[in-house]
Amino acid sequence: MAQLIADRRDVDFVLHEQMKVGDLARHEKFAEFTKKTVDMVVSEARKLAVKEILPTQQESDRVGCTLEKDGTVRVPESFHRVNELYKDGEWLAMIDDPEWGGQGMPKTLALAAEEYFYGANPAFMLYHGLSHGAANLVNTLGTEEQKKYYLEKLYSGKWSGTMLLTEPEAGSDVGALQSVATRNEDGTYNISGTKIFISGGEQDMVENIVHPVLARIEGAPEGTPGISLFLVPKYRVNEDGTPGEFNDVVCTGIEEKMGLHGNSTCTLTLGGRGNCIGTLLGQENKGMRAMFLMMNEARQLVGLQGFGVATASYMYALNYARERIQGKHLKSGKDGPSVPIIQHPDVRRQLLTMKAYVDGMRSLIYYGGLTHDLEGLAQSDAEKEKYADRAAILTPIIKGYVTDRALEVTSHGVQVYGGYGYTQEYPVEQLMRDCRIFQIYEGTNGIQAMDLLGRKLGMKKGQPFMDYLGEMQKTVEAARQITALENLTPRVDKAVNRLGEVAAALGKAAASENILNAFAFAHPFLDVTGDVTMAWMHLWRSVIAAEKLEKLAGGPDMEKFAEKAAKNKDAAFYLGQMKTADFFVTNLLPATMGKLEAIAETNGSAVEIPDAGFGG
Repeated sequence: MAQLIADRRDVDFVLHEQMKVGDLARHEKFAEFTKKTVDMVVSEARKLAVKEILPTQQESDRVGCTLEKDGTVRVPESFHRVNELYKDGEWLAMIDDPEWGGQGMPKTLALAAEEYFYGANPAFMLYHGLSHGAANLVNTLGTEEQKKYYLEKLYSGKWSGTMLLTEPEAGSDVGALQSVATRNEDGTYNISGTKIFISGGEQDMVENIVHPVLARIEGAPEGTPGISLFLVPKYRVNEDGTPGEFNDVVCTGIEEKMGLHGNSTCTLTLGGRGNCIGTLLGQENKGMRAMFLMMNEARQLVGLQGFGVATASYMYALNYARERIQGKHLKSGKDGPSVPIIQHPDVRRQLLTMKAYVDGMRSLIYYGGLTHDLEGLAQSDAEKEKYADRAAILTPIIKGYVTDRALEVTSHGVQVYGGYGYTQEYPVEQLMRDCRIFQIYEGTNGIQAMDLLGRKLGMKKGQPFMDYLGEMQKTVEAARQITALENLTPRVDKAVNRLGEVAAALGKAAASENILNAFAFAHPFLDVTGDVTMAWMHLWRSVIAAEKLEKLAGGPDMEKFAEKAAKNKDAAFYLGQMKTADFFVTNLLPATMGKLEAIAETNGSAVEIPDAGFGG
């Protein structure tokens, strides 16, 4: 039977064989999450995603959201039922404290569940992802009163949350915002301003919406240092915790977008009638630092969104290629029978490109989850710091590189379908449209590249980045012991070493008078860092696969591997891992090496060309 959204065998492989998520159950914090429980969670998530959420995807794209005259936004009707099912399953707070309604599970496991949800309908899930981020802000920074009124309702999904940063004159430059907070005698603030591009800013699935809002207190410094963070609900909260008086937060428009039509992207006016009340969340003038707690989570979430769409596109394309009969096999001659298009070399090349990126992205994203889990289990400050630094390195790669490659994967998905892929009859065109925004919101991928080069590469004198490369070298050393990987290991080793050399040179240039030249190569540097990370993930997978194949086939010989794979499903899966790694390292990684040489040269054309030289 054809699988939808994700390859369950590969999900299990990454969870149990690569990340060894079951080992987390040895710790008291995750003791209940044994292999049996892990498998049950993934199965239930898959069931909800495929049977309930996925059927809403195409309908929500066609219907979209509507803005009523009273400022209410109506989401697609089909969302209401699945929203109740999602809430009833307590899926929103999978990794959070049971004290506030969370399930306390490892993030690595939660990501496996969310892969299915986001692959089923990212527009629907976007409402919940931002709610979780808003809840975490309250949990981390909120007063006891704020936690009492908001936290359980946000984690349960009874209320939703958003993120109010962007303004008409302050997009990526948040420090230029104009929203104002005026102190009241009772310690609250009157908030006034306009926010744009607010995902889920108004919707009718919940009884209240809680907005974390960036604004400047009257008299505060200009720019980013003067920004504070406020909690502004759509309806003020009564003493008993129920929604009360309308809080003068009005939706004045929703965007007509390329994709994600089922999610409302709103313009919100706060305090248009002078009656919008907020409470300070965290410290005065520390709002941007506070909001980055949510933004870093959101950036990794966007990587997951891109990956979810990419894996769904791959599974559709794979299923279609196996079923679509078109053309003769190249070896059969003109009188041969027509064959499924998966037998054509160019289609196989496209499918394997998709698989290589999808498999690598899955490993990378789950590894990010494992890093979070290990940070939470750390027994010393030094160990905790190590994993926190690793997460910081991973964030721009997961957000930036993954979403860049996700669009490429969805484009291949359309191509495999041919002309049909460009029509609305099949789902892959929608996946490609939905995917495009992921490279833009929560900090464009150009900003992610600047973050990697300008902040993360030189963090703590470059030690965390070098430690990251050190983790790759551990896998290289393990691979050296495996005969079947003797062709791949030195290639990956060379790429890791060259990345380290180029990173050092580019970091030095970024700290010199050649800073503009260096930052013109920030995105190419993000790209090659992601490519080498993919090569690492595939080599890691192959180490595991080769060891399993040796046991199944009774020896390290590739011919024995192939013979066993022809008869045994597990052997076929493991050989598929090795061939996917072989394809990535020998066909795609050489282009990365060329890019590394271009970065090392740091040519100045992009910054030296005069403005008039662009034409126009």
